[in-house]
Amino acid sequence: MEVITTRTLKERLAELQGQTVTLQGWIRNHRKQKNMGFIDFFDGMCFRNPQVVYDNNLKDFAAVQSFHIGSAIRVTGKVVPSYRDPETPEIQASEIVLEGDCPEDYPLQPKKHSLEYLREIAYLRPRTRLFQAVFRVRSVAAMAIHTYFQDRGYLYVHTPLITGNDAEGAGNTFTVTTLKPEDQGDPAKDFFGKPTSLAVTGQLEGETFAMAFSNIYTFGPTFRAENSNTKTHAAEFWMIEPEIAFCDLQQLMDIEEDFLKNIVKTVLEKCGDELAFLDKFTGGGLLDKLTALAGSTCARVTHEEAIAILRRAMENGYEFQFEPKFGEDTAKEHEKYLTEEYFHSPVFVYNWPKDIKAFYMYQNDDGKTVSAVDLLVPGAGELMGGSQRETRYELLTKRMDELGISKEDMYWYVNLRKFGGCTHSGFGMGFERLLIYLTGVDNIRDVIPYFRTPMNCDF
Repeated sequence: MEVITTRTLKERLAELQGQTVTLQGWIRNHRKQKNMGFIDFFDGMCFRNPQVVYDNNLKDFAAVQSFHIGSAIRVTGKVVPSYRDPETPEIQASEIVLEGDCPEDYPLQPKKHSLEYLREIAYLRPRTRLFQAVFRVRSVAAMAIHTYFQDRGYLYVHTPLITGNDAEGAGNTFTVTTLKPEDQGDPAKDFFGKPTSLAVTGQLEGETFAMAFSNIYTFGPTFRAENSNTKTHAAEFWMIEPEIAFCDLQQLMDIEEDFLKNIVKTVLEKCGDELAFLDKFTGGGLLDKLTALAGSTCARVTHEEAIAILRRAMENGYEFQFEPKFGEDTAKEHEKYLTEEYFHSPVFVYNWPKDIKAFYMYQNDDGKTVSAVDLLVPGAGELMGGSQRETRYELLTKRMDELGISKEDMYWYVNLRKFGGCTHSGFGMGFERLLIYLTGVDNIRDVIPYFRTPMNCDF
């Protein structure tokens, strides 16, 4: 008999009603009575899983009743309607075969487990309903990102994970070396003959491909050695970084808005069961938030206008812990006010102070700001950051000199401005930050399979 998955069962439910099927998966819970038993079954292919019902007419009834939670089984039985949920059938089992036993001290017993506990057994947490939902959303969102760019002709570029430059100039990088401790300090003896590190971004290399293919994107792991233990920081995370030639800042904001709405709509369409579960798990409001974003229009204000809005609110009695100041960065509470209290929508904040932004951003005529933009969304704050890139050779090199960035080491990047350069722009979005927004699960450790944070590199 053909083995099917729970996904196939869901898709062909009307056709398979009354038919005998075979499923393979695991036992999430096993409730036993004197003459019958109920197995909460899952195979990971569908979020709504059938209940397996068996009685004492089953061959090896006593042996089946001894099957432990966590065991792998093969079930053959008739598909019948469930009295609990007409969209989730039951399987009246005629045969249940043990594929892989599980001991009684299996860590995932059917009770509520804390997220902290589940992080300690991260190799097993994908079997829980929460993480079945989270990682299905992660998979669908990743595919939606690729589909969005591929359908629009973008080239997918695999930028290097080992690099000789720190694009952000932050210095929070992981050193890559093969030198023994006694030889360290002499980069000429090292594997690459120069100091190298794990990449914090693929943007600069991406720009070189945009100058040949027009529209490109990267989507891969990046690394930052920032000793931070917040809910939104990790040492290893994934980034989406498109780079678009012949594109200015206003056009970039159009692309960012369309991109985000497309991803949210795809996840709403394809992960309905998972989002419904996550909505309940996170206390409600998740579905409303995502649906509202998908149908909203993003506001646009300059950084100066945003600070003026915040200062007026403060003058009218609104209390901020940190005073909003012209020429300075915004805080989470400022982002929350702009998106949730003032605009009631996502908002682009653009034309940021030059002194708090990276060297490669286009310098505006006022001499004080750059054509940079952050997209702020309700419930999460900053989700994307981008800019129009500085294309003028003299201004780029002058800015690099001001910040002590070597033009000689980055000659290839500087040369893009001499060899047929053009107006171009790009943005970056942390994938895990997007997933925090999509799932409502507010800790980055719980939206990535195996988190890498200070003093944590298990599994």
